[in-house]
Amino acid sequence: MIAVNLSTRPLIPVDETRYAAVAWEMWVRGDFLVPYLNGQTYSHKPPLLFWLMQSSWFVLGVNDWSLRLIGPLFSLAALFLSRAVARILWPDRTQTEALTPLILLGCFFWIVFSTLTMFDMMLAFFALLGIYSLLKLAYSGLAFRYWLMLGVAMGAGILTKGPVILLHLLPVALLAPWWLPAAGFSWRQWYYRILGAVLLAVGIALCWAIPAGIAGGEAYRKAIFFGQTGGRLVDSFAHRLPWWWYLELLPLLLLPWLLWTPVWTGLRRVNFNDVGMRFCLAWAVPVFIAFSLVSGKRLHYLLPLLPAFALMLARSADEITERGRWQRAHLVVMGLFALLGVILTILPGLNDHYHWRAELSLLSPVWGGLLLAVAVVLGMAKAKDAPNSAFYLCIASLAASLLLSCGFFEIKASHYDTKPAARKIAGLMEENRAIALYGNKYHGQYHFGGRLKQPITVLPNLKVLYRWARQHQDGYILISYKDAESLPASIFSDRYPYKGRNIALLASRTLLENPTLGAILKP
Repeated sequence: MIAVNLSTRPLIPVDETRYAAVAWEMWVRGDFLVPYLNGQTYSHKPPLLFWLMQSSWFVLGVNDWSLRLIGPLFSLAALFLSRAVARILWPDRTQTEALTPLILLGCFFWIVFSTLTMFDMMLAFFALLGIYSLLKLAYSGLAFRYWLMLGVAMGAGILTKGPVILLHLLPVALLAPWWLPAAGFSWRQWYYRILGAVLLAVGIALCWAIPAGIAGGEAYRKAIFFGQTGGRLVDSFAHRLPWWWYLELLPLLLLPWLLWTPVWTGLRRVNFNDVGMRFCLAWAVPVFIAFSLVSGKRLHYLLPLLPAFALMLARSADEITERGRWQRAHLVVMGLFALLGVILTILPGLNDHYHWRAELSLLSPVWGGLLLAVAVVLGMAKAKDAPNSAFYLCIASLAASLLLSCGFFEIKASHYDTKPAARKIAGLMEENRAIALYGNKYHGQYHFGGRLKQPITVLPNLKVLYRWARQHQDGYILISYKDAESLPASIFSDRYPYKGRNIALLASRTLLENPTLGAILKP
């Protein structure tokens, strides 16, 4: 997965390129405390991911690939943790323990975010570490080392993505009397330990936040102490989506395992009063409801909950004890993968005939042929038990995800690769040419790719655009446009595809020499 990811796609704008840019600016400044983006303090995310990126550069030198190992390595660690959690919840069910990491790794949703350089996989790992710590704390007589581990997991989660880690861990901790029916258990000491872990986590976060707030200035200090909590809560109600949005997408997040028939058969047999199932419900349901009630929704917010669903699916599948039921349990899903492979193989030819989209003709049928071959080979294999069947399905799911990714980026890689434009900008900056961007916001997508050491000026409207052009007549302006026919190619020094649009460098002199040009340009 890592090899395919590094060899077929660039850093994806705007998220991956932005986070790499923040780490790069911290590196250039020699500032380990305060994140910066385009010369301004960056308060939207805590610094742990940026620290890990810089640590990789400290060991290996500044490069494009080591920072992209962070997400996959946290994903790998989470797979081992998920197995450890299953072992605690169902110590007498070794098959559930074996199934859990296979089901988690095989989810398309997990595969996608395992390859991305973002905060969500790190948060999922620390949430799972907190879950593991809670269980060990409950079953070890409130041992100090597990209380310490819980506090560290919460603290690292706060340094990863803010206080949202508490939402993932506190509900299941508070509901412990429901999922942990232990006679003589000291609930007062339990809740004292939970409170102590939260205070330890806050203390860990403040070890960074206080000196960073002092170094970053008043505006940055207010942003990290208030913007990460109250401000984000207010913003979350500004992008309204219906409460049932997550509910209708949940089946997609659990693919392909919802097509695996043993899950449904076992689900009818499983005892939901089982301590392990109660624990998973106490972990997943309150958080899922909380995210559903907040109108600002993003799909990746649910990633830390996916291990809970994987555990429940594994436990359900483990109810199927008849060995003969597993021989062809994965056959239906392999048939669907084979059908997808056939579609991908014939799609370029069909597009040549029906002319749906010109770029579909560029898709190599090799990717579909490989997927078809994988599905046929694994479909013919007989599974000897549940983990064997899950392993075949997990491999097929990984193959499908990676081959689809290869096919997409075979066509679209140049539309997501900001390096050519970034290197051109870097060359102009080395010639002491001023660079500006005409638009409302710059997301840092060219800073790391070009190793830029100077900010790009943002020009929000025409008045500011012309004033800047007159002041920097040897400078260049980055513009974004959709319709290439509306702008004559001769006015640009360089043009590049960018996602669904185009970007170009426009010389200040060219803008000033063509007074009507400003009316065509849109920020």
